[in-house]
Amino acid sequence: MASIRRTLSPAHRDRSSYQNGAGFSSPSNKFLPNGSGKHFSSSSHLRILLTAVNLVYRKGWRRSFCRCLLFFVIGFVFGVAPFGYTDTDVRAKDFTFPDLKPPPVNLQLDHRDVSSVSLGVNTRLAEQKEVADLIEPLKQLIVVTPTCNRGSQAYFLNRLGQVLRLVKPPLVWIVVEEKAASLETAEILRKTGVMYRHVVSTLNSSSVKERTVHQRNAALEHIERHKLDGIVFFADEVNIYTLELFESLRTISRFGTWPVAMLAQSKNKAILEGPVCNASQVIGWHTNEKIKRLRRFHADMSGFAFNSTIVWDPKRWGRPFSNPVRQLDTVKEGFQETTFIEQVVEDECQMEGIPHSCSRIMNWHLPLDMDNLVYPKGWLLEKNLEVTLPVK
Repeated sequence: MASIRRTLSPAHRDRSSYQNGAGFSSPSNKFLPNGSGKHFSSSSHLRILLTAVNLVYRKGWRRSFCRCLLFFVIGFVFGVAPFGYTDTDVRAKDFTFPDLKPPPVNLQLDHRDVSSVSLGVNTRLAEQKEVADLIEPLKQLIVVTPTCNRGSQAYFLNRLGQVLRLVKPPLVWIVVEEKAASLETAEILRKTGVMYRHVVSTLNSSSVKERTVHQRNAALEHIERHKLDGIVFFADEVNIYTLELFESLRTISRFGTWPVAMLAQSKNKAILEGPVCNASQVIGWHTNEKIKRLRRFHADMSGFAFNSTIVWDPKRWGRPFSNPVRQLDTVKEGFQETTFIEQVVEDECQMEGIPHSCSRIMNWHLPLDMDNLVYPKGWLLEKNLEVTLPVK
């Protein structure tokens, strides 16, 4: 009987060899090309790595660690392996930017157009300068009003206060009372809405024929002490004024005057008192009363105004008198105006007639006989009306 011997297949031979404890064959013959000791290629490195990981992976408990190690080694190999060429020598490189210049342009100017534009710009600048020179802040008006406690005081002060309220600021209203400032007067001044100063004259005016002398002097002393800058105007509360008058006062440089219309003593005709003007130059005076013809200047107390710096800065105007500018209480009645004006100006050459040619009346002096009216204390009636009539 013939015996048959089967040769083991390579797979069986390998398995039996593993079972018999045989190890791998020499890696020098399997993994090294041509059996030589040359450097490993990248694929040989990877094959050895995978074989080593496979052996450890079969242990089971080191599976997670092997995965982390595998990815780390793969990343390290790809990072170290020279896959390309990079020039790291930047010392000899020239990083200067190219010189970028616009292409040359052949620009031809028309001299006529340029000259015309230049002239137009210069003209507009000159016009703007002229307008800026014309725009100047308005002069302050300092209106002085003497007042006293009587039945018609509320009517006169309210009427004058409403007129001053319509005048463009800046304006300050100096109201002067005798002996003490009354609450009724202060309340009227507050309600007018005009910037005011309530001044009191403490001097006794019983020995003076015209009580308003000390009151105006108190206002002048207040202006001198506080050095108020503006145009001073004595506006009595019984007179009637136009807004044009107050706007014309701001044109005065040193001393201005204008004609005033007033009622004669007979009250059946009106008379005119004030300057006769040729443009703004004073060349004469209007007067109708024989007694007043002896005066030097024929102007009403509310018919002139002057710069306040004459009061507290006389050197600026070259005043020949060193005494303070005040009204005199020792002169005769009717001469208060001329004696005061003589302290401010020397003659008509230093005066300015307003408005142009003194051709309009802007001020009326209309005294009313209201001195005998009863002055109610507190402006309130003590008792209510006793009779009430029903509406029919």
